[in-house]
Amino acid sequence: MGLLSTSSRLVERGREAFDPIDARITAALARLGVPVLRVGLGLVFLWFGVLKFFPGLSPAQDLAARTIERLTLGIVTAQVALPILATWETLIGVGLISGRFLRATLFLLAVQMLGTITPLFLFPTEAFTAFPYAPTLEGQYIIKNVVLIGAAMVVGATVRGGGLVAEPGDPEPKR
Repeated sequence: MGLLSTSSRLVERGREAFDPIDARITAALARLGVPVLRVGLGLVFLWFGVLKFFPGLSPAQDLAARTIERLTLGIVTAQVALPILATWETLIGVGLISGRFLRATLFLLAVQMLGTITPLFLFPTEAFTAFPYAPTLEGQYIIKNVVLIGAAMVVGATVRGGGLVAEPGDPEPKR
């Protein structure tokens, strides 16, 4: 019984020593997490958007252009769709990185994400080797957008000035 009690006291002392460090780390993560997520998400959109300005550099450009052409019933051709999409994604990236016009930026992102998932249904043979459980590389590229949508939701939850708190009961963070 003595060994168990000594061991329990050591564990408790270790927790007490680590707790202030843990609290500082958690507070820093709460303070920096959403801005880092916003800028990182912006970099992804900026990067992928800029690639689409240069024919042949984006692996998604052909599928994206054909999707837009199909969704607009041919009104917007693939040749016109690609620069529009490149501009759209670049604007989303700049908006997220700058943190300005976040509501409009997140609206553009939401519309873009709706368009992004449609190839799963419009071109299932290109998105899956075996529908619906074995995505192709293009299908994986589309499915990973679930993570981008989640990140955008977190950023969107802060547009009214809120943020993450490190501990339950902590006051709302000031921005």
